[in-house]
Order: sequence, then structure tokens, then C-alpha cells
Amino acid sequence: MASTGDIQIKELNKRASGQAFEVILSPSTPDAKGEFPLSPTKKKEMSLDEIKRKLEAAEERRKSHEAEILKHLAEKREHEKEVIQKAIEENCNFMKSAQEKLNQKMEANKENHSARMAALSEKFKEKVSSSCTDICSSLTLNKMKITDLILHFCTLTGQEA
Repeated sequence: MASTGDIQIKELNKRASGQAFEVILSPSTPDAKGEFPLSPTKKKEMSLDEIKRKLEAAEERRKSHEAEILKHLAEKREHEKEVIQKAIEENCNFMKSAQEKLNQKMEANKENHSARMAALSEKFKEKVSSSCTDICSSLTLNKMKITDLILHFCTLTGQEA
């Protein structure tokens, strides 16, 4: 058994799986209990003024705590208002930019539509003009053929045209 100061170590037994020890922190004596008073200490009698002071201090602490809570809630409410205001501003900015983009796209579509219509109109005019030219030349050719036929018929029948 080893002993150092107030600590004692006893070896209980040795086994193949390990060792067991008992550690005693102080000497075991039947009267080893600490010094405890047999009767509770007498409290000092408090005067009415002391009681009032303590009550006033407690009331002051309660009011101070309540003021801190109200201040914290006001700060929290102010922060919530700021967050909501920021969200509203971001939403307005987003709506403005979306509206501008939409207007730009609509203007581009309108210009593209006008350009396509002008191109189609020009193409149609060219086609009509070409068709009219073809029809006129065809009519002129047919008129010449009819005139030739009439002259040929007149010469065959001996009549003057």
C-alpha cells in the first residue's frame, strides 16, 4: 500500500486481464465528517428601511430589465421594417428593369415586323409589276397573232381588212 499525503492507494488483486486498485483520498476515521454547525446560523434581523431599500432595488432591477426587453423589441421591429423596405425597393427595381426589357423587346419586334411587311410589300409589287408586264406582252403578242390571222383569212377570202 502506497501513501502520499492524504491519498492512499491499495492494490486489491492482480489478474491476467488487468489490475484493480482502491484509492482513498483521506484517512478513514469514524469522525471524518467536516465541521458542520449543529444549528443554522442566525440571520440578522432586518429593519423596515432595509426591507424597503431591497424592495425598491428589486423594483428598479425589474424596470431596468423591462426597459432592456422593450429596447430590444424596438430594435428588432426597426430591423424588420428596414428589411421589408429593402425588399420592397428591390422588388420595385426588378419590376422597372423587367418593364424596360419588355418594352425594348416589344419595340424590336415591332421594328422587325415593319421591316418584314415592307419587304413582303416590295416583293409583291415586283411580282405584280412582272406579272403585268408579262400579261401586257402576252396580250400584245396575241393581238399581233389575231391581226395576222385576220389578214391571212382576208387574203384567203379575198376581202380587205
